[in-house]
Amino acid sequence: MSKLFSLNGKNCLVTGASKGIGKSMAIALAEHGAKIVISSRKIDQLESTAEEINDIVGEEVAFPVAANAGRKKDLESLVTNCHKKIGEIDVLIGNAGVNPHFGPMSDISDEAFDKTLGTNVKSNHWLAQMIAPDMVKRGGGSIAITASVGAFIPSGELGTYNISKLAVIGLIRNLAAEYGPRGIRANAICPAIIKTDFAKALWDDKEKAEEEIKRIPLGRLGEPEDLKGLAVFLASDASNYITGQALTVCGGGYMWR
Repeated sequence: MSKLFSLNGKNCLVTGASKGIGKSMAIALAEHGAKIVISSRKIDQLESTAEEINDIVGEEVAFPVAANAGRKKDLESLVTNCHKKIGEIDVLIGNAGVNPHFGPMSDISDEAFDKTLGTNVKSNHWLAQMIAPDMVKRGGGSIAITASVGAFIPSGELGTYNISKLAVIGLIRNLAAEYGPRGIRANAICPAIIKTDFAKALWDDKEKAEEEIKRIPLGRLGEPEDLKGLAVFLASDASNYITGQALTVCGGGYMWR
């Protein structure tokens, strides 16, 4: 059997992993042989998710560590706990994100603007700084950060969020250029509307959802499980020559954008 997508011996950190997209990606990594630390703000949700993953795999491979991605000290503690629980990190999936403001940018507060850019962009910059030395020491690694197809378009309701996700792609490209010579790949994952609690305002309105679906060649909105394959691909040797890319998961709806 081919080992192209095997993650045996790989240690992974997934943030924003207690539910939704992050949870699905964490499950997929564990199913393909990885040990993982899963992180988000709420330890009770994390413990439940870790238990579910371990039950699926049949052994203890998922370890919950609570951290607020917007706080540097929390992330430093998170990385320390990763080292204690699973060792040096081979794969980082930065999936934690926030959107505290829905509406025009003319109405956003400075606090909400700073929180959006801080959690969605700066936190992943911090994590890359903290974890890249592990990857260099281990001869390479993979960094994947969740951006959004919103990075490619303006929006009257999600402007600041979209700006933060475009900045994520810029961050990824620079990480790819800086760390590529040391064997580290960096790519952005760009989902369209995925049916999660985080994106509920975008899909819960039946009329709006139907209008969106009309623009999608595959004829449906995305599900969290649709991110599983890409997570494994980017974490595994199957993507060894892919870096600096913004990879869309959109059912074809953004092929022209």
